[in-house]
Amino acid sequence: MLYSFAERTKAMLSSPLHFMKARSARDSFISFAEELPAEELFPLSPLEAAAAAVISKSPAALQYGEPQGYLPLREWLCRDFKQMKKTEVDAKQILLTTGSQQAMDLLVRVYVEPGDHVLVEQPTSPGFLQILNMQGAVVVPVEGDREGIRPENLLKQMERTRPKLLLVSPNFTNPTGILWSLERRKEVLEICKARGVLIVEDNSYGDLHFGGIGMKEFYSKYPSLFTLDEAGKGGQVLYIGSFSKTVVPALRTGWAAGHQAMIDMMVLAKQLADWQSSHFNQCLLHELLESSPFNIYEHIRMLNREYETRLKLMTELLKRPAWKNISYDVPEGGMFVWLKLPDALDSLALLKCSMEKGAAFLPGSLCYSNEGGSGYIRMNFTHPGRDELLLGMNLIGEAISEFTARS
Repeated sequence: MLYSFAERTKAMLSSPLHFMKARSARDSFISFAEELPAEELFPLSPLEAAAAAVISKSPAALQYGEPQGYLPLREWLCRDFKQMKKTEVDAKQILLTTGSQQAMDLLVRVYVEPGDHVLVEQPTSPGFLQILNMQGAVVVPVEGDREGIRPENLLKQMERTRPKLLLVSPNFTNPTGILWSLERRKEVLEICKARGVLIVEDNSYGDLHFGGIGMKEFYSKYPSLFTLDEAGKGGQVLYIGSFSKTVVPALRTGWAAGHQAMIDMMVLAKQLADWQSSHFNQCLLHELLESSPFNIYEHIRMLNREYETRLKLMTELLKRPAWKNISYDVPEGGMFVWLKLPDALDSLALLKCSMEKGAAFLPGSLCYSNEGGSGYIRMNFTHPGRDELLLGMNLIGEAISEFTARS
C-alpha cells in the first residue's frame, strides 16, 4: 500500500541524526553528536537498591499512576526548588513528563496554533525545532551574544512578528553553551512581560556547572527566569527540567513547572498523549532521592568535576595543528562545545568524511531555523571517555586536515 503521510512529518525525516545513531551503535564508532551523559558515572548500585525497595514495598508501584505524576516526587521537586533555588513552588504547579522533550511537546500542543510565530535563540536545540515545525509554527530566530539574547534584536523581532512565545535556555544554551548574565535575564523577562509573550525556559543543563561553584551559589548568582517571575505566579514563564542529565536518561523523567492554569491544560494533553509517564520510574526516582543513602547533590558535584576534566582535555586537543583555524568559546558548564569551522568548510561535508573514519559530531545547520549554521559544529564532551576523546578528536582532525589541504 502507498501511504500518504501528513506534510508535517517532513520535519521528522530531514535529520541525519537517525543515521548517526545507527552508526554509533558500532563499538568502534565514536560519537560527539548526541546529548548523552557518561554511563560509567551512572549510580548503578543505588538504582538497583531503590528498584528492589520499591517493588518490595508494594505492587502498587507497577500500577497506573496519575497523569500529573507521582505526588511525592513532585513534592521532592518543590523542596529542591526551595532549598537550592530559593523558589516557592506548589506541587500543583508541576507536571512530570517523559523527559524535557515531552514537556516542550505538550506545551506546543496546547498553546501554539499552526502559523503562530515562535521566537527562539539562534542557534537552538534541534529537538525543539522539530517539535515547533511539526506543529506548523513559524520559527523566528533571535541573535544574541556572549551574555544571551540581545534585547534590541528581541524587540525588533517582536515588533515584526507579534510572537506567541519565546523559547530560551539561559543556563548553557544548547548548542552554544552560553550562560546568560543576570542583567540580560532581567531585561528579557521585562520585555516579554510588557508584551505578554510567554517564555519557555529549558534548564536541562543548568545543574552541570563548572569552576567548583556550589548549586545554591550558582542559582543565587544566576536565578532562573522562573524564579525572577516569582515561580510562575506572574504566569510569564514555563520552566522545563529533567533528571536525564543528572541521574540516568533511561528513566525518562522530566518536568514542567509554571502557572497552574498552564499546567492543568498540559495535564489534559498528557492524558491524550500517553495518559502518564512511567509510574514505576517515578516511584524509583523518589525512593532513590528521598529514602536511600544516595545524595544527588554530591553525585552532581562528582559529575561536574569529571565533566570539567573532559572539557579541559577537549580544549587541549583543540590546540593541535589540525584544529588551528577553529574558533570557539570555552563554556562554563553544560555538555557541548560550539565550534566555528574555517571559512569554506561545510559541516555536512566534513561530517560525511569524519563518519567514514569512525567519528561524528552534530552539524550546526540542524541547530538553525533557517539556512544558516553550515560553518559550525557541536561537540559533546560528556559522553566519550578520555581515550575516546583522544581518538575521536584525532579522527575528526584528520578529516579537517584533508578538507583544508584541498582549499
